Order: sequence, then structure tokens, then C-alpha cells
Amino acid sequence: MASTTTPTAVAQHVVPRLEWSEDRGFDASREVRERGLELGVGGFVIAPAPQDDVRALTKELRTRAKQPLLIAATMERGAGQAMLGATGLPPLAAIASLGDADAVRKAARLTAREARTLGVTWALAPVLDLDLNADNPIVGSRSFGSDPMLVAKLGAAWIEACQQEGVLACAKHFPGHGRTATDSHLERPSVRVTRHELMERDLIPFRAAIKAGVASVMTAHVAFPSLDPAGPPATLSMAIVRVLLRERLGFDGLVVTDSLDMRGLTATVSEQDAAVASLFAGCDLVLMPTDLDATVAALNEAIVAGTLDGELLLRSQRRRLKWAQWAAPPSDWRKASTFDVASGNELAEKVITIARGDPAPLSGSLELVVVDDDSGNHKAPNRDTFATALRGAGFVVRDAGPLAAGATRVIALFGDVIGGKGRPGYLQCTVDAVNAAVVAAEREGRKALVVQFGHPRLAAAIHADAMITAWSGERAMQEAAARWLAKKRG
Repeated sequence: MASTTTPTAVAQHVVPRLEWSEDRGFDASREVRERGLELGVGGFVIAPAPQDDVRALTKELRTRAKQPLLIAATMERGAGQAMLGATGLPPLAAIASLGDADAVRKAARLTAREARTLGVTWALAPVLDLDLNADNPIVGSRSFGSDPMLVAKLGAAWIEACQQEGVLACAKHFPGHGRTATDSHLERPSVRVTRHELMERDLIPFRAAIKAGVASVMTAHVAFPSLDPAGPPATLSMAIVRVLLRERLGFDGLVVTDSLDMRGLTATVSEQDAAVASLFAGCDLVLMPTDLDATVAALNEAIVAGTLDGELLLRSQRRRLKWAQWAAPPSDWRKASTFDVASGNELAEKVITIARGDPAPLSGSLELVVVDDDSGNHKAPNRDTFATALRGAGFVVRDAGPLAAGATRVIALFGDVIGGKGRPGYLQCTVDAVNAAVVAAEREGRKALVVQFGHPRLAAAIHADAMITAWSGERAMQEAAARWLAKKRG
């Protein structure tokens, strides 16, 4: 079919990422921002940054853009995950553990209200993958759980509450990343179960999301041979995107790729070829290319060559414009109230659970030992927050060393789900360090308490009589753990 779209319009299908750095702020990505605005990209993904910087950036983008933009951020754990100073929230698995759909709605509302205040109108959340494999290195606590019906219920609640506040939600990663044992940031996983099993389990949450009116669905860079025997990742599969998602499930919202720079996508093709193939498969938008100009040029060349269907692209452009206009901010949307924020902080405390034993009342003096399984990983949250929060809660916090009898040794164990980490659990040296710290305290006649900032199921490897789980190492959970411990002070 002859092209009915113009090469200059093709940049609308591309959504680059804007990076922030401490020394340069968003000037770290000024070249990408300027070029994106010049080309007329469909939106931007905002990297984590202070909320004041985000507010200033989004205002500039909206003022200068030639068309309404989609401005996105990853906010699975609240707006605070992407914008320092906004409210951080527990992982979805932690909230789901409360068995309260209203808690999920409150979390989504707070996320959306804070995001809109900062000019961010597209939440790249929630994760609807089923947590079916304990060896999965990338889902874990990001998922609502393993029960398809529960994930469907809670996912729909999150989506409806978020979009009622004028922020697009994004159901990810279609048709499901939960069964994999490898990380699609590093390699291409393949899910080898029957089509029937996928349809009757993994797709249930996505069906519920579509019924709830979700604005966007993100594809997985994962192969599903039972859905497409040719074996491409779902992102590049016409059988999965056009036939299954569009035609069979009836989804007419935005279909977007996961990040273009992931090896699950580019293991056998270049980013540029993957961008062309994803639009050919039926995706509307390609997210976070590493080379904006090369990606736009490749799409232009595909249009001129007739590789891409002009009518299909025109429908994609209309979908993008529809949702960008839907989210274009008038100023009358509700802002997060003091009560909303307090509820979010309360929720973070509420999900903290006792993994083992019954922690005895603490004295006012603590010895803090930090064991970080993610040491050196630039994506890991700052680990200093916990000590600062403990001091703010009234504790005297000291480093490891001789202490008076009766002082409690608190061992902060960090092990987050991080893209590119490639493993779900702790390194053996991490386990050994924690266990050694526990034994040393007991040998000295002192109490030891392990505070695990990771999934509760990881506690099995740790030999401690007293242990609590705070689910993740995000700032919000470190602060919540300190408040929780303050309430246990004798």
C-alpha cells in the first residue's frame, strides 16, 4: 500500500528519554531535548530527578512543543520513584499483600495527583506480569502476585484510579514476563508453555486492564513460541501485537515498546531495525532509543521504501494524539492533599512485616551494619537514607564496633529488583556477611535484628532469630522502616 503519511510525521512514533545528572541537571540531555522538539517526537520519558527540575522541564516542553506531548515516567512505586521530593510508595507486591484493593486505589491516586502537579501525564505502570517463577530476576516484588484473578483485580483498580486523575496508565509487559528466568535487559528470554496456559493465566490481567480502559500496553522483549512459532520477541511479533492484542483482545489504545536498548530486543537486530519491525508488528510508539536521529531516519527510510504501511502509521498517530490531548493539562485537576501524602507514608509502614521471630524492644542506641547486595550498581537507591531516618526518629546510630551490653545490632540488608542485575536473590558473599554479623552480635551477648530491604521470600537464606522485611530499598521504605523501629523502642 502506498504511504499516506509524511516522513516528517514519523518522529511522532518515537519517545526518547531525558537524562538528569547532579552536576548538570537536565542539561545532561539538552541535545536530545532540542533535537526531539525540532523533529516533533511524540513525547519524552523523564529519568529520575528532583521534582522542581521535573516541573520546570515539563513546563518548557509543553510551551515549546509543536503538538501535545506524552510525558512519561516509571512510577510503579509512586511519583517519588521518578521525582525526588514526591511521595515514594511500596512495591506493588507489598501493597497487594494487604489484600485491600482500596489501598491500591489510594496508591494510584496519590501517584497520579503528584505526577500531574509536576507535568508528568503518563505513568509507565502497573506491572501485570504474574510472579510465577522465584528465579525470575526482573519481576519479583514489582508484580501484584502469582494469582491471575488477584492481579487482574488489583491491576484494574490501579489503572482506573490513576486514569480518573488524568494520567495515562500502562499495563506491562504483554503478554507476560513473569515466567522467565532471565532478564530481558541482558538477553532474550523465551517462555515455552502452551498457548492455552498463557491464555488462561498470563493474559487474564491484561484482559482486565483492557476492560478497565487502560490507555497503553507495553510489550515484552520476550519470545513466546506457542504464540508465534517464528520466535521473535513479542515486541516484533505481528501475531502477538496485531492479531492477539489488537484483534482478539480488542485493544485500541496505545501499544508501546519497552526500551529499545535492551538486549532482549536487540540480540539479533539493530535498534533501528527493531524500531521499524516493532511498528510493522503493530506497535504505535518506540521508547527510549539510544540514537534518536538514527531511529527517526530508519523509520523515514522504511516509509519511503514502502516497508511500513502508511495507513497503519496514520492510525497510530491519531491514537497518540488522542491520548496526548486527553492528558493535556488544564489546571483544575486535583492536587495531592496532606492527607493523601500521610496515607502514602502510612501505607509504607503498614506493609512492613515480621519475617522471623518477634523483634524485642530496642534501646535508644543502635549499631548499624549495612550489607548491600547491589553495591556499585548505579541504579540502586541511596542506602544512606536509613541511617539518617533512624537518627531523625531519635536513635543514636553508631558504626560497627564495641558497644555497651544491651545495644542492638541492626543489620540493613539491601537486595533490590534492578533491571540488568540478572539475578533474583543474594550473592553468597552477601548471605555470609549478614550471617557473620548476626553470629558476632550473639557471641558478644547482644541482640541482632536484620532489616531486609527485599522480597520476603529472600529471608530463607538468612540465619537470624529476628528479622523484618521492608520489601525494597527505595527511600520511602528506608524511612518507613525507621519509623516502624521507633515504635518498637522500649
